[in-house]
Order: sequence, then structure tokens, then C-alpha cells
Amino acid sequence: MYAPSLLDPAAESLKLSDFGGATDVAREARTLLGERFSSVTFMYVLMRAFEVEYNAARDASRWHEFHGGPRALSDADLEALLAPWLER
Repeated sequence: MYAPSLLDPAAESLKLSDFGGATDVAREARTLLGERFSSVTFMYVLMRAFEVEYNAARDASRWHEFHGGPRALSDADLEALLAPWLER
């Protein structure tokens, strides 16, 4: 696991960025985190940037562009899951 000091700048940048929805947020998080990106670091920046609750952040980390398999979330699922936290 990375120290918060390495992840908080990505969370702050994500919080201040313009985005069209949850898929944009997820892709931007992946870009900002670079080699530090993992399901755990993605969860962390979601919780820090948008105060996403733990279970929702954990579920969001199963988005199909990050993980395959039968439990992967579609774009529509990710949008619906994160909508309550991403409303501006």
C-alpha cells in the first residue's frame, strides 16, 4: 500500500477536475495514479476526493476496464453506483 502522501495529490486533482460522469472519473484516476493504480488506490482516491463510502468504492473498483470476469461492472453500473457522490 502506498502512503497517503503519495495518493492525496491525485485525489485532490481528481476532485478539482471536470468530468462528465463516473467513467470519466475512473479513467482520470487511472491516469493520475499511473503505476500506483490498483483497485485499492482507486478506492482510496474515490473516498478522499468525493467522500464515496467504502462499500461503494469497493464495488466501483470492479469496473470492467479495471477487472474482467463475471462480477465486473458495466459503464452504466458504474455511473449509477457513483452518481450520488458525483453530483455537483
